[in-house]
Amino acid sequence: MIRVLLAEDHGVVRGALTALLNLTGDIEVVAEADRGDKVVPRALACSPDVAVIDIEMPGVDGVEATRRLRPAVPDCRVLILTGLASAALLKRAMEAGASGFLLKDAPTERLAESIRRVSQGERVIDASLALAAMSATVTPLTEREVAVLGLVGSGASTGEIAAELHLSAATVRNYISSAITKTGARNRTDAVRIAAESGWIEGLRHP
Repeated sequence: MIRVLLAEDHGVVRGALTALLNLTGDIEVVAEADRGDKVVPRALACSPDVAVIDIEMPGVDGVEATRRLRPAVPDCRVLILTGLASAALLKRAMEAGASGFLLKDAPTERLAESIRRVSQGERVIDASLALAAMSATVTPLTEREVAVLGLVGSGASTGEIAAELHLSAATVRNYISSAITKTGARNRTDAVRIAAESGWIEGLRHP
């Protein structure tokens, strides 16, 4: 029996996944968490074989929860669920120690099979996410988003960026929000870091 910790903040979704996984016959959900910062305490209490963690969680996100879990419970492998096919997000998850990365709309059968494979030490990456990773050298950002992030990286405020690019402050915030989503970042600073590491912001390179 594969012991699973399921971390998902939406109660209805978490309940449905728990019920379906428990019907497989070889997978048992032994603990649940509705916040990212509860993952490690729950894992320490029940010693799961696999933690299935939603990328978007209150407290801390799924990537940070994974980063904390791996040293705390080394024998527990992590399968991350995401609604966004982002190469940058995939990179962050793998760097944090995740063994698998699966889209949330995947059939339950694929989720169960991914849990089995991850528990056996395999690495599982959704096909669409793998394709996104292969094309990661092509920026997903528009020219305007690149310009805005470049100014954010130089330390400019929203008002200063608006004045520099002849935009309204609201439009600048929209560009920043869009860039955060596309890069899979936690915030604007993280978006700048990811874009710089990927070489998408000319003149900025993360050390």
